[in-house]
Amino acid sequence: MAAPAPSGLKRFYLVLAAVAVIGVGALVFLSQRNTVSIPANPVVVASDTAGFQGYILGTADAPVEVVVYADYQCPACGGFDAVQFPTVRERLIATGRVRWRYRDFPLTIHPQARLAAHAAACADDQGKFWEMHRFIYEAQNDWAFKSDAVSQLRSLAKPLGIDMDKYDACMQGAIHAGRIQASFDEGMKLGVPSTPTFVIGGRLISGNLPYDALKHIVDSIAPIAPPPTQ
Repeated sequence: MAAPAPSGLKRFYLVLAAVAVIGVGALVFLSQRNTVSIPANPVVVASDTAGFQGYILGTADAPVEVVVYADYQCPACGGFDAVQFPTVRERLIATGRVRWRYRDFPLTIHPQARLAAHAAACADDQGKFWEMHRFIYEAQNDWAFKSDAVSQLRSLAKPLGIDMDKYDACMQGAIHAGRIQASFDEGMKLGVPSTPTFVIGGRLISGNLPYDALKHIVDSIAPIAPPPTQ
């Protein structure tokens, strides 16, 4: 014999219970997705540095290498990336004069800096580092001092067309924490005092280096040969 159909009131409570279950499930999913903690001072192992020397643009045979130690939460770093770096990339890197190497140097005064650096590293796993790098700096004011920075950074990664399940797993696993620490340790050994700091020809130059000043240094190290006379 079939069970009697539930009354209207019972149906209401059944639907309400189902909605509650779905809601709890959604909250659990979101809380798990947003549970990201990138440790400071992790133990650096060999795999953190093997074959990785920073994020690189430019040809290997460029006559000048510029290494920049920067922090994604640093306003001066964001200013350099927005104003100076596009010209540097177009006129010095793309022309083969400079090989650019970006290194993470998350300052302790910037609590979200390691999180942002890790988001960029997870995007790098899918070949989207420089795109994510630009997005992070462009949106610095949107995530840098927000309690939901994890969600804000995730929203920057999504339009890049990357696999978000892999991105989430990378962030939750904090798998690149050692890489970020190794970069920071390298900067400390060199005596990097602040961000951004540039290392060019063995010299440390701190501050928001204008393009013209950077070009002058590059020219002094590797002058462009004059065209041959007829």
